Amino acid sequence: MSEEVTSSGWDAIDREMSRIYGDQEPKHYGTIISYALGGPDPLDGISAYKAETPEPHWHFVTYGFSELYDKESDNAEESGFGFELTFRLARKEEEEEPPAWALNLLQNMGRYVFNSGNVFRAGDHLDANGPICLGSDTLLTALAFVEDPELPAIDTPNGRVEFLQMVGMTGDELEATQAWNTLGVLSTGLPYMPYYITDLERDSLLRIPAVSEAVHRGMEQDGSSTGFLFVSQLGWEQGKNGWLNKTPSTLRLGAKQAEVIAKLLRGRILKGNRLLLVGPDLRVTLEPGEKPGWSSGEGEVRIVLDERAAAELSERLIPKESKFKVPSLQGVAFQIVKTNITDTEGNVVKVIG
Repeated sequence: MSEEVTSSGWDAIDREMSRIYGDQEPKHYGTIISYALGGPDPLDGISAYKAETPEPHWHFVTYGFSELYDKESDNAEESGFGFELTFRLARKEEEEEPPAWALNLLQNMGRYVFNSGNVFRAGDHLDANGPICLGSDTLLTALAFVEDPELPAIDTPNGRVEFLQMVGMTGDELEATQAWNTLGVLSTGLPYMPYYITDLERDSLLRIPAVSEAVHRGMEQDGSSTGFLFVSQLGWEQGKNGWLNKTPSTLRLGAKQAEVIAKLLRGRILKGNRLLLVGPDLRVTLEPGEKPGWSSGEGEVRIVLDERAAAELSERLIPKESKFKVPSLQGVAFQIVKTNITDTEGNVVKVIG
């Protein structure tokens, strides 16, 4: 005997979208072969609605991060991963079909979550390391996540579901979110980006004086909310302290993230908070203290910085190949190495440093 499968989770999402768009029939894109049966797309479907306000755009919503059918997980409070993604993309008047790259981007987010188990929350950000629309000349190279302005969280028979909206960001906007916080940066730009609609043709919000001034004010007042940063190029070489061969230990960083770390030092250490850098094989803890110093163990390095040492290090962390010492921090040197940015096929498309 077979049990009837319900679609209560799917129906709950449909009801929320109908509340906004009424009887509009969305463009819907389902999967031919389910992910569970070996298909390439983890999301069961993506719908795209034509929105006219506050300006013409596509409003995408995913089906698949939450439990769409019967309840399967043990967590009664949340449905599946606890969210579905939305995405608002500026639409030209003549457009009758949503662009395929946006659908692919949402499915790629699904692959990331399903493969890693990491979930998104409002205030998170993600560096795409290239244009969010592959092959375009857009300045948007990162993504941030906020609560969809029209879709509050809902309770479904399978648990709670939040609607998290992806927002395209420029590289300097991403750095600003790291040096301050994501929601602060985006909220200052909201008057110039209504409903957080992503427009591939837009310039950086930080070129608007009012936004730039508000962001820098926030950085100075609040410091950085980023206490953890993944650094792909992070290495440690233990020094030697012999009579004939005396060399300092060296912390190696990639040029791409050197400038970001400099901003985080000012926003974390100088505000009395620590910063954790995590690489493939190394964890580096930078923390405030009255006396500069350092220690190292298996896969771990701890560096204590007072205000003077933090300021000195911050000034020297620029995206250019170099090797230097911080005068007030004895026994350790810092090395900035080039960063190669590659495309999806592994070809180097940009060199930083």
